[in-house]
Amino acid sequence: FQNIGGNAIKYGRAGGYVHATCSIVSQTENTVRYRFICEDNGCGMSEEYQKHMFEPFSQENSGARTTYQGTGLGLSIVKKLVDAMGGTVTVVSEKGVGTTFITEIPLKLAPAASDAEKPEEEIDTTVFRGLHVLLVEDNEVNMEIAAFLLEDSGAEVTKAWNGAEGLEKFNASAPGTYDLILMDIMMPVMNGLEAAEKIRALDRPDSETVPIFAMTANAFSDDAARSRKAGMNEHLTKPLDLEKITKAVRKYCKKNSR
Repeated sequence: FQNIGGNAIKYGRAGGYVHATCSIVSQTENTVRYRFICEDNGCGMSEEYQKHMFEPFSQENSGARTTYQGTGLGLSIVKKLVDAMGGTVTVVSEKGVGTTFITEIPLKLAPAASDAEKPEEEIDTTVFRGLHVLLVEDNEVNMEIAAFLLEDSGAEVTKAWNGAEGLEKFNASAPGTYDLILMDIMMPVMNGLEAAEKIRALDRPDSETVPIFAMTANAFSDDAARSRKAGMNEHLTKPLDLEKITKAVRKYCKKNSR
């Protein structure tokens, strides 16, 4: 369609037109045949040229390549593509009057609504309401995405931009301030594994009980094992999946769990 429409414009005339229409020719239970028509009132093609128009490098006259900067491959490509799709392409053209391309292509119909997959159930994010989350992430984009998901679900988010800052904010807070810590693994200053270990080692009542979820791009089992060894409860892969994090919160955060 790009090649046919492009030619209609390229070989058109000042103040001329290009009309494009689409209609269904026939339909069965599983297929539908569409007819696409592209009509213009441009320079048109001679009867002799129309015999060779779908051949590679064919052009109306020797001066066309210089005038219109074409390769002569456009219609050859059109024919090959339409043939490969089981369709047809026909042309009605008159020199100095215009050209009409008629392309018909059979297409498969999508499954009926009753046969299609059922839409996924809406995720119940009420578990996040009133949850105070310490979000530790050094990447601005990842931080904004995670913060949006949490806050949009009703959580209160405190941001820390590396493991050391996350450790400092947790240690400076009153016990029970944070209901959850989301900790990136790869960070400058102090990585997430070290920060989690240091949080678990703090001498305060919530250091051992606060849920810590690792956030990482690595989904390998050995990475998950290292996260758990550092004291993390869950190993979540990026980008964060709202359904997975909701299940994890419901499992570990007793505040709003049902």
